[in-house]
Amino acid sequence: QVQLVESGGGLVQAGGSLRLSCAASGRTFSSYAMGWFRQAPGKEREFVAAISWNVGITRYADSVKGRFTISRDSAKNTVYLQMNSLKPEDTAVYYCAVDKVVLRAIVTTISSQYGYWGQGTQVTVSS
Repeated sequence: QVQLVESGGGLVQAGGSLRLSCAASGRTFSSYAMGWFRQAPGKEREFVAAISWNVGITRYADSVKGRFTISRDSAKNTVYLQMNSLKPEDTAVYYCAVDKVVLRAIVTTISSQYGYWGQGTQVTVSS
């Protein structure tokens, strides 16, 4: 059974940092892109960042570009999201996800293109 388990969320003051981790189990995802999405209360889930299967391509939402960094350790089947200079508007539940398509040549920002999802981890940024 495939499981994605996020960790590293919490409460932080504006300007602070957090590092989210997402550990996958049940199968190896080294040939799949992985991504992070977030959902704030009353809002739709939105794309945050994604990384290609070969680590060669990363994409970020404009709202986090320059502040967040996505990385992965395929040997550990884990993807990370380093979040710096956090803002109150970054408050949301953060979800990791795995692309549906193996060896996709591009990195997609569309949530429906991701097939496996974690349960989410809460990030709260206080002002």
